[in-house]
Amino acid sequence: MVSDEPVMLQSQRSSAYQTALDALTRIDAVYACRCSRADIARTLAAQGIAPERHRDTPYPGTCRALNLSFQAGMSVRLRVPEGEVHWQDRRLGNQQQNVAVTVGDFVLKRSDGLWAYQLAVVLDDATQGITHVVRGEDLADNTARQILLQQALGLPAPVYLHTPLVLAADGEKLSKQNGAQSLVTATPEKALLALQAAALVLGLPEIDSDNCASALPHWVNAWRERWH
Repeated sequence: MVSDEPVMLQSQRSSAYQTALDALTRIDAVYACRCSRADIARTLAAQGIAPERHRDTPYPGTCRALNLSFQAGMSVRLRVPEGEVHWQDRRLGNQQQNVAVTVGDFVLKRSDGLWAYQLAVVLDDATQGITHVVRGEDLADNTARQILLQQALGLPAPVYLHTPLVLAADGEKLSKQNGAQSLVTATPEKALLALQAAALVLGLPEIDSDNCASALPHWVNAWRERWH
């Protein structure tokens, strides 16, 4: 995949992220938080809430009413409003999430000074004029948080489509994190067999081809016709 425009690097976007954070600070939409992960885990354990694999642990709101001054070593969290966030996914249909319950006030700037994914991706998408987002289904639960940020910053929301995932035999997604092996592009015939299997999971047609370069355009066209 080759970008149509120069690639935007988040490492060079700190001033844009700070400007957005300053705007949120002026409307009291964010607050400073001194909680460590261990602090949060202890608070949730005391409330009888156990962490779940592959699910965010909801922030218990410990620092929300403390009115702490922003200092180095503290994170910055968005004040998440109560109620459901609704959106329409082009593949999954009607979606909703109560972010206040399932996630709580989420981090926009980490305690180590790094910018969090949610703020960076929302600002970068808006700056680049992104109108449609296509990504894996494992990222679908990020959408409600990003919509809340878009609303708080007065930014338009893209149209979302979350694709199915090809999973390993143990149900885990194929990723370097889980030890999945990369496709060996030196043997394109074997790589094509793996792509054929992935295409079938995605509901794309089986094709009579022994060449990756000729196979991919067929799948691209089939995907475009389905989701255009």
